[in-house]
Amino acid sequence: MNWITNYVRPRINSIFSRREVPENLWTKCDDCGTMLFHRELKDNLNVCTNCGHHMNITPRDRFTGLFDGGTFAEIDVPAPKVDPLQFRDQKKYPDRMKAAQKKTGEKEAMLVATGDIGRTPIVAAAQDFSFMGGSMGMYVGNAIIAAAEKAVELNRPLILFSAAGGARMQEGILSLMQMPRTTVALQMLKEANLPYIVVLTHPTTGGVTASYAMLGDVHIAEPNALICFAGPRVIEQTIREKLPEGFQRAEYLLDHGMLDRVTSRTEMRNELITITRMLMGLPPAVAGDLPAPQDEAALEAPAEETPSEETAEK
Repeated sequence: MNWITNYVRPRINSIFSRREVPENLWTKCDDCGTMLFHRELKDNLNVCTNCGHHMNITPRDRFTGLFDGGTFAEIDVPAPKVDPLQFRDQKKYPDRMKAAQKKTGEKEAMLVATGDIGRTPIVAAAQDFSFMGGSMGMYVGNAIIAAAEKAVELNRPLILFSAAGGARMQEGILSLMQMPRTTVALQMLKEANLPYIVVLTHPTTGGVTASYAMLGDVHIAEPNALICFAGPRVIEQTIREKLPEGFQRAEYLLDHGMLDRVTSRTEMRNELITITRMLMGLPPAVAGDLPAPQDEAALEAPAEETPSEETAEK
């Protein structure tokens, strides 16, 4: 062994060896197939910059883009009993839960937080479809109840982002009981005259659509989101007829009066600020960090003259 093998050869190999690019730097759009740089895609809130296709986004990333400065405070949610039915299919229910927690880095399928949007304090809740399909179990029911109680306590509106495949079958009837539980919790908001705004994302189906996802004062959906109780394939097999183009998609439901708006994710923050302040009886938000406009009386009042240097010396 000498300096040639110890230094020169490794140096030459490092210069001429092919550098591999990490696979996670690029993401392929599911709709148009465009390769998107990960930073560019994240800055655009996981919306394809080529075709506008809305990809899946985690609640934390959504809240980072929603709240002022990307700062928010999480609300503690009471943890339910683990595996109350001792359910097992191909895997034990606790094993599925551990796998989902390891995959997503979250405790459960819903995140609840408080913060400001456009200097307007709100309470927000968002489902994570990557966590067991965002399925509605006892934890999700507890999360919505905690969000409603916190909104009433702080006198703030509640904004909920839904994304779910329905009720969680591993919890059986206990998951179905979350439908009336969440309905009663949302009634507290109505009795307190607080707005409840629902943003339906892709997909929102099953018992979630049949309960809290369709009880809002305002319903907004992201483009091309699937929103339904039973899916189109099930309906086609049942009635044995061809369904209309775009059936149960956001634009179709908007045309048939089931939604109030279809808004792109990149424009959702400004839309929510405007609607929230309107429902709360607040003046329009001031863009940027400019000071609030003065009253008309203050603007019409003559400004006091500043004494000159000669007058000050006298």
